[in-house]
Amino acid sequence: MTSSSAQRLARVLIASVGAVYILIGLWYFSVSPGYGLAATVLIVAVAALHFLTMRAALRDERPPLFPLTVALQAVATYVPDLFLPSGWSGVAAPMLGGAVLVTLPPRFGWPLVGLMTVYAGAVIFPYNPVVALFYGLTVLLTSGMVHALVRLVRVTSDLEQARAELAEAAVLRERLRISRDLHDGLGRSLTAIALKGDLAGRLMDRDPAAARHEVGELVRVAREAAQDVRQVARGYRELSLAGEANRGAALLESAGVGCQVHLADVTLPRAAEEALAWGVREAVTNVLRHSAATTCTIATSRHAGSVRLEVANDGVPAAGEPSGDGKDAAGGKPSGDGKDAAGDGSRENGKGPGGGGPSGDGKAVPGGGLTGLAERAAHAGGTVDAGRTPAGGFRLTMEVPA
Repeated sequence: MTSSSAQRLARVLIASVGAVYILIGLWYFSVSPGYGLAATVLIVAVAALHFLTMRAALRDERPPLFPLTVALQAVATYVPDLFLPSGWSGVAAPMLGGAVLVTLPPRFGWPLVGLMTVYAGAVIFPYNPVVALFYGLTVLLTSGMVHALVRLVRVTSDLEQARAELAEAAVLRERLRISRDLHDGLGRSLTAIALKGDLAGRLMDRDPAAARHEVGELVRVAREAAQDVRQVARGYRELSLAGEANRGAALLESAGVGCQVHLADVTLPRAAEEALAWGVREAVTNVLRHSAATTCTIATSRHAGSVRLEVANDGVPAAGEPSGDGKDAAGGKPSGDGKDAAGDGSRENGKGPGGGGPSGDGKAVPGGGLTGLAERAAHAGGTVDAGRTPAGGFRLTMEVPA
């Protein structure tokens, strides 16, 4: 049930209750025409004020001129007891009780409705105890029903708003997942394609066989990237730490960066292993794109119920500064326009993980990649840290529960 349909249902039921009590008020014509006319005017006034109050309450608002409207309804309910016979207030009190419950806090509303119930029964009791019980119960039950209808509409509206907010949050989470997976997953693949394409171009003349091999590797990485895109679209990506470490080492070696892998023999929960695998992938991508490293180490170790991943390299030179042998990290000479060996300037020397530069204390200023990696680690209950080493290199550390 939507909030609009609940509102329509509540309005119909509340209007029907008012119409029934108007018909009951017409009974006073059987006593005398004067009493009948007075009772009709009064019950119509009570019903109109009641409807105004309920319409505002269904929108979770106070009625216009509140509390004057409720006060006028109370006057029209109880003052006529002074001149109309047969317990007039018992006819109008059920509508007043509903108005009291929806406009006043429960700590005031329910005690007042209790007093109205007792009064309705007490007025009639000397004449007919059975009718007195009926009048009293009518006040209590009708007031409670009207209050329940209004609460139903308000709760339905709140639930509808909550569903809309949850749907919006789900869309935002999915967008964040796609953005993070594309950055973390395709970043390494595109970097590898650029490096292998550049290497194949440089080997084309002097070693055609090696160039063909690199082109074949480029095609393989491109197919892996296409598969990554399909997995991102389906929302299913399963990574292994060992697989990512081995692929990262092979990619670094092909780019001229010596790499050693030391993985502890530890069985990890699925979430923890995937978080560490993403850490390896992000770290390798950033070694290739943002450093002039010549060596890199990928290692895991176990410490007091957690597993620690460290990816360290030896090269974070100042911006534009070549490595010690005058070559870039891919093993080629920097080009005349300041670009790296891949030809696209993607190796932004001096940048930290995720493209963020080191701060004054050696910590990395978080970029998109490091921020996404921190979110993945937090999802697995872990942490991420990155910054320069005392020897001038760069280290990315991730720790997750084992």
